[in-house]
Amino acid sequence: MSEGIVPDNVREPNRSGQLRRSLALPHGEVGLPLFLPDATQGVVRGLEARDLLGCGVEALQMNVFHLMQKPGSSTIKALGGLHGLFGWNGPIVTDSGGFQIYSLIHQNPSYGSLTERGMLFRPEGSERRFQLTPEKSVQLQLEYGADIVVCLDDCTDVDQPAEDQVQSVQRTVKWARRCREEFDRRVADRGKDSPLLFAVVQGGGDFDLRKRCAEQLLEIGFDGYGLGGWPLDSRGQLLHDVIAWTRELIPTQFPLHALGVGQPGNLVTCARMGYSLFDSTMPTRDARHGRLFRFDEDPAASSLTDNWYSYVYVQDEKHMRSRQPVSLHCDCLCCTDYSLALLHHLFRVGDSLFYRLATLHNLRFMMQLISRLRVLRQGQNG
Repeated sequence: MSEGIVPDNVREPNRSGQLRRSLALPHGEVGLPLFLPDATQGVVRGLEARDLLGCGVEALQMNVFHLMQKPGSSTIKALGGLHGLFGWNGPIVTDSGGFQIYSLIHQNPSYGSLTERGMLFRPEGSERRFQLTPEKSVQLQLEYGADIVVCLDDCTDVDQPAEDQVQSVQRTVKWARRCREEFDRRVADRGKDSPLLFAVVQGGGDFDLRKRCAEQLLEIGFDGYGLGGWPLDSRGQLLHDVIAWTRELIPTQFPLHALGVGQPGNLVTCARMGYSLFDSTMPTRDARHGRLFRFDEDPAASSLTDNWYSYVYVQDEKHMRSRQPVSLHCDCLCCTDYSLALLHHLFRVGDSLFYRLATLHNLRFMMQLISRLRVLRQGQNG
């Protein structure tokens, strides 16, 4: 089952209550909802830490799958962890790498395999094979200095067969229990400086499986949870029913991370369901490809309904002589100091300044969006 109404025989959870407004983490407190730019390989392309702070970014998402390859775990540790490597003093969430390894193996089974022990993979073009177990994933994330550690999980696509979904849930729960044990062993003496541990709810489009997975993970006990699996269907549409059901399964005192959700409209939809953390490469990737986000109304007063934002395609000829900024409602460096005409020119000639300005703008848009969502949520909570 991938769409439609949740069957009566699995209807039960209704986690009503106020959502948390903040999270206290070792590297600082962050407000909720929260968007995490993906610094997948330890850097947000084209930007430095001061740029991110100027945009209003509070925390970053990084990825074990990529970082254990480049620059490598020994290098990261020698440089004082990810904070020392990038010069970022704020919180960092480290994705376990499960989704990336799943994608790699799904693309070509010769690149690796999954067993009860963990994941074995060889990235395309690499002679070296890597092994990632639940224990190793936790160990690396803690060594990297993560503020939120994410359990290794067995990811599936919503369209995979039922037997694959069952195996995924069984393995995800087993691995989560091993992650919990390893995490507790390694942070026993950290006290209040301990990072948080999140588990990931799998189950594909099967609502009963999602429920079983959530219940077993809740029994183990974690600080927060994540939406497992790719959040879109084969047509690129948000899996609305699956996402809403997963939120219902988790009590509202626990923050829920909509992993991989960053398209502005989808982010707003998930935030209204009660999701509190979001990450995606989309805003920064779109920026580099010339698709910029723009509020079509004052973000400080927007209800975020109907046609509240649009896309600006910088390569369009109509911008060749435009003296207007990307957005009249944006206070980023790109919009305060530069015209669409210049951005159009920089994009056409492939100048690196374009990538920096465009990325600054899209991230500032996301931070303005998050600020508005916090106000709206506060109003709903009273």
